Amino acid sequence: MSLTVLTSAYRLRSLCRLQRIKGHMMSSQVEPEVLLEKVGNAGVITVNRPKVLNALNMTMIRQIYPQLKKWESCSDTDIVIIKGAGGKAFCAGGDIRAVTEAGKVGDPLAEVFFREEYILNNAIGTYKKPYIALIDGITMGGGVGLSVHGRFRVATEKTLFAMPETAIGLFPDVGGGYFLPRLQGKLGLFLALTGFRLKGRDVQRAGVATHFVESKKIPELEKELVDLKSPSNEDVTKVLDTYQSQSSLDAEKPFVLDKHMTDINRLFSSSSVEGIVQNLKADGSEFAKKQVETLSKMSPTSLKMAYKQLQAGANLSLQDVLVMEYRLTQACMRGFDFYEGVRAVLVDKDHSPKWNPSTLEELSDQTVDQWFSSLGDKDLTL
Repeated sequence: MSLTVLTSAYRLRSLCRLQRIKGHMMSSQVEPEVLLEKVGNAGVITVNRPKVLNALNMTMIRQIYPQLKKWESCSDTDIVIIKGAGGKAFCAGGDIRAVTEAGKVGDPLAEVFFREEYILNNAIGTYKKPYIALIDGITMGGGVGLSVHGRFRVATEKTLFAMPETAIGLFPDVGGGYFLPRLQGKLGLFLALTGFRLKGRDVQRAGVATHFVESKKIPELEKELVDLKSPSNEDVTKVLDTYQSQSSLDAEKPFVLDKHMTDINRLFSSSSVEGIVQNLKADGSEFAKKQVETLSKMSPTSLKMAYKQLQAGANLSLQDVLVMEYRLTQACMRGFDFYEGVRAVLVDKDHSPKWNPSTLEELSDQTVDQWFSSLGDKDLTL
């Protein structure tokens, strides 16, 4: 069979898959994918796709954003609360499988999804009214974007946080370049490169959440927040502080990375990813060996991209970070590893990606710099 015929068949398969996924993404199911309710003086958003751990798709972004803007200028809405349905997840990430299928066939979804998602992230980061994310469950990738830039993030013992993108050939986006380098020491870089998972109270101890409240108290907390009359940020803080003080679960346990923070700060202080790997190998401790093993499985392209993203993002505004990250998404869409990572982790689930290039050394500084170049009139504007 000729290469032309094979390529056409591949494109057709991708198109068919994309149509199925888009049909599902845009479908008017019996259950709406987002619930937007006015409860008392509060706007309440419920991410409502529990069967897929509340994964964020285009339809949902296009419902949440205009409603947020409307509530922001509406005099009878004082606060916004966002939560996930189903008890397992707040939001486990963006619907990136659809994005990669779109990228294969040149469908505009590959550009539009990230553009509109980042515009929503920025709206949350600049919101003029108290914005409270109840991250009671799995919170990764796109779910972090819906919560971390808001004024208040409430974790529970069921919270599981991670930015696992380097394992799928992407990078910790949705403003990861802004919030990660602002965590203590080199913690943000460690989380970005390794995809390390934080659970429960540790999500707050790391600085990702602002508060920790036991899961069973969340309905009562929500009711109290909804009943507040014209609350200031200070009023909301008082309520959250009260519930936190009544939540003693795991209070005596130290932060999971406490005993490793000195090592993380030392070993992840290097002017390159290669330097970090060398530091870890030379250290030779059990902890360091484990990180070498983890990093060896990640996309070298993603590791270099994330390293430079966080280095640059430490000195940029959220808006400038999102503009930079949009450029990086389009570099990923033009590349190879994002498609291969999604195939290995989400489609075939063989968890054996064949990265290209397969080593850090093969990626020159010039190649890395090109990913960060302006897209001209296709740049994200906020």
